[in-house]
Amino acid sequence: MAASTSGMDIDEAPIDEGLYSRQLYVLGHEAMKRMAASNVLVVGLKGLGVEIAKNIALAGVKSVSVYDPEPVTLEDLGTQFFLRSSDIGKSRADAAAPRLAELNSYVPVRNVGGVSGQPISKDIVKNYQVVVLSDSPLQLQLDINDYTHGNGIYFIAASTHGLFASVFNDFGAKFTCVDPTGEQPLSGMIVSIEKGKEALVTCLDETRHGLEDGDFVTFSEVKGMTELNACKPRKVSVKGPYTFTIGETSSFSEYKAGGIFTQVKIPKILDFKSLRESLKAPEFFITDFGKFDRPSSMHAGFQALSAFEQKHRRKPAPRDTKDATELISLAKTFVGNEELNKEVLEEFSFQARGELSPVIAVVGGFVAQEVLKACSAKFHPMVQHLYFDSLESLPDPKPTEADVRPIGSRYDRQIAVFGRRFQEKIGNHRQFLVGSGAIGCEMLKNWSMMGVGVGPRGVIHVTDLDTIEKSNLNRQFLFRAKDLGKFKSESAAVAVTDMNPDLAGHVRAYQEEVGPATENIYGEQFFSGIDGVTNALDNVKARLYMDQRCVFFSKPLLESGTLGTKGNTQVVVPHLTESYGSSQDPPEKQTPSCTLKSFPNVIQHCIEWSREVFNDLFVKPVQSANSYLSEPDYMETTLRHSGSQIEQLAQIRDYLVGHKPLTFDECITWARLKFEHFYNNEIQQLLYNLPVDAVTSTGQPFWSGPKRAPSPLKFDPENSIHLAYIISAANLHAYNYGLKGHDDLATFKKLSAAVKVSPFTPKAGVKIQVNENEAVPENQNQGEDDAATIAASLPLPSTLVGYRLNPVEFEKDDDANHHIDFITAAANLRALNYNIEPATRHQAKQIAGKIIPAIATTTSLVTGLVCLELYKVIDGKKSIDDYKNGFINLALPFFGFSEPIAAPKKKYAETEWTLWDRFEFRGNPRLQDVIDWFKKHHNLEVGMVSSGVSMLWSGFILPKKVRGFYCLAESQERLLLRFKELIESVSKKPVPPHQKKVVVEVMVSDENDEDVEVPFIVIDLE
Repeated sequence: MAASTSGMDIDEAPIDEGLYSRQLYVLGHEAMKRMAASNVLVVGLKGLGVEIAKNIALAGVKSVSVYDPEPVTLEDLGTQFFLRSSDIGKSRADAAAPRLAELNSYVPVRNVGGVSGQPISKDIVKNYQVVVLSDSPLQLQLDINDYTHGNGIYFIAASTHGLFASVFNDFGAKFTCVDPTGEQPLSGMIVSIEKGKEALVTCLDETRHGLEDGDFVTFSEVKGMTELNACKPRKVSVKGPYTFTIGETSSFSEYKAGGIFTQVKIPKILDFKSLRESLKAPEFFITDFGKFDRPSSMHAGFQALSAFEQKHRRKPAPRDTKDATELISLAKTFVGNEELNKEVLEEFSFQARGELSPVIAVVGGFVAQEVLKACSAKFHPMVQHLYFDSLESLPDPKPTEADVRPIGSRYDRQIAVFGRRFQEKIGNHRQFLVGSGAIGCEMLKNWSMMGVGVGPRGVIHVTDLDTIEKSNLNRQFLFRAKDLGKFKSESAAVAVTDMNPDLAGHVRAYQEEVGPATENIYGEQFFSGIDGVTNALDNVKARLYMDQRCVFFSKPLLESGTLGTKGNTQVVVPHLTESYGSSQDPPEKQTPSCTLKSFPNVIQHCIEWSREVFNDLFVKPVQSANSYLSEPDYMETTLRHSGSQIEQLAQIRDYLVGHKPLTFDECITWARLKFEHFYNNEIQQLLYNLPVDAVTSTGQPFWSGPKRAPSPLKFDPENSIHLAYIISAANLHAYNYGLKGHDDLATFKKLSAAVKVSPFTPKAGVKIQVNENEAVPENQNQGEDDAATIAASLPLPSTLVGYRLNPVEFEKDDDANHHIDFITAAANLRALNYNIEPATRHQAKQIAGKIIPAIATTTSLVTGLVCLELYKVIDGKKSIDDYKNGFINLALPFFGFSEPIAAPKKKYAETEWTLWDRFEFRGNPRLQDVIDWFKKHHNLEVGMVSSGVSMLWSGFILPKKVRGFYCLAESQERLLLRFKELIESVSKKPVPPHQKKVVVEVMVSDENDEDVEVPFIVIDLE
């Protein structure tokens, strides 16, 4: 959408779930609606201002207006990614507003005009719900905030100077935060509630309740003490991981059984002081607890900088000690007797003219999220002053005064901080970016502004196999609607080269994913031509693979990830830190199969079950049928090794004969019968085996605690959920057979109501898995036919030459394909069976599609932190305390930094080693040579040699050849083979031409015959 200069928008825009899907899982619909009614003004459009405006435009506020009539300069191009060299001399707002407007067609971007040299007036400010001042003079901040504080307008001021930054929030008196954390309300099942003045609630001991003192809860499904059901929120006092008290219940009925507690989010009222008040009595938000003493010094330093500028009409000069001394002296006037950190203030003075894209990304992401908090009342605002620095990113040695002088380039404000020589190192750096999605786009933007790879020896490699989809446009800001369907890596490379033409010829885009299959592309030659790797990946498997490659080739790795408002960064430095794979999160807890099959108690169980049913109806049997038709030896090989022969054969028979539809009407009949099977017959069978009044071996009711007694459903064509199931199931079944479906409600109602359904009689002898320790029953519903009988009834593949079914490929983001429609309807019908609160389509889509919540603000901040570590990697810092791993949560908000964990040290004999060490052998040696070397140099006996999944040699002496091993004679023969020949002999395939080296592991023992762990071996095969 083009930039506009018209008035405010007042009508509410609809939420485009296709565009905002990932963000909706962070903010929710209500917060998004409040944001869509908010008009935001951003004053100042240098690097920081445009970063803030970009993030809030992507987020979907009502409108974004910008004010900056000052002319574009060459130095602005070093951080303002929406300016071009042709814009020099134009007003910043005139140049940037049209490009900002392209980000989101739902968010008008307006340039409110202005005259160069004149500050913004209060008459303009009064029209907005939120006003953001970026890099504005302190006096202007005070004047504008005096007005906003008294007129109910939310105010934020932010500025950056080199590696320093400040943010101030004023959301007025009595600001209501409706959801301080954004976490899902906790809930849990109850086993007892006492009567008394401080009633103790005991929860089921399967999971901890997770509550904290001061939380509030309400109750549902309590039997006996029904007064608690839907009660007003009660304040909790935690007594243990499974117990808490809720106050007075003495007058209530006796508790009998059951019940669910649900946490209630209580709005929090916050009082903000004006900037004028807060300067005198500041409340600091700590960004780094290792720098606990710095905020007070920086609070004085930023005021001193304003005083310096008022006096001299300029900022302090880079590395000018005289200016720094004066600024420190001015700072003392703002703190009284309080001790100042003079070293930090001196560096602040030195960097006052600096602007760095990574710091701007950190602050811009943070401030944009604060804007969204003001608009939506979702998440806890920052109170009230933030000061941030990353002085560890400075090169060693620090630049001289001569080195930081401007050279007339777009990088002059970065040179003011790091110096010309370090700028050349940045330009000649060679980095490999793996992934160009949300994090990848932000990374490339920052690198283009920093000048990474623009030098004569510099290069940026970027790979991503994905193409651009609509949901990407909300966070991956390098892409536009015109790019849909194009490769991400190629489009991103073009976009950042447009931002900084110096990158022309220095960005190489790939579409091949990283993995063993592409080591011919990303092999030794490739890694020898890069200085480091940055991961921008969304899955652990690929992260672990790149981590292994970085360890093998001794390359630094910058790792990061986001989850909604949470983010983390990790730096991996060869021979210094542990690797990414050195520590991993515990595996995700799996729902027991018996819970999914028979005993769901929350909607998540129903959605997981429906996702499995989706595969069981529309994917697996179709694939089996196609395999039967296309693989000549399918019956002899595949089924012979299957543990469910009869079930698979019956499925093939059903899909090729019994359930094969010729018309769409038959698909509707099939769907109606599936409804009966899942939601009536199976429930009747379960209740036949386990009646509602069943008891356990101890005499307790079986249907209690997490086990909810179900009830069968009677099909009703007028019920919207029932009909939604029939529509989606019939259309998916039709897709399997290449039949054309439709969504005509009248036809579905008529035909589904007319289907004749045979009465169901529960069967004796059917086994139900009651707990996860019992075996899963199989092949209980296939009648009396054995495998041979079913196989004989199948049509011969020769009679169906060329005939294939269409398996459904699950796609969560296509709203017209019936996939999420089926899963939502199937899950909600099951929820009705078990009296569980149904899911929204939005909720079902997230769980079934395993969607990771994401928002542009977190991505921006996290990539900024990564790039601050990149400065250190480029500098080649050797001390582990120079690096920082980061942990942030913008909802709370919270910043946490820690030193990376050192690479764990291991030891054999007197030799210490880490994961970064290895033994290297050149010249394709013989196996015997390697064994002899270990004996000669380390007095270690090699007992076994392996590479990957192949055991190359074992020192165990066997009297005869046995299965899986080889005889002594063959063992001796292998000792004489060179490694390339040995590997080819054992693996029965040639070593790929691109593979010049191979990793080998050995089992060794010392002179006491004790096993010893040693580093891996690298064998040069040439």
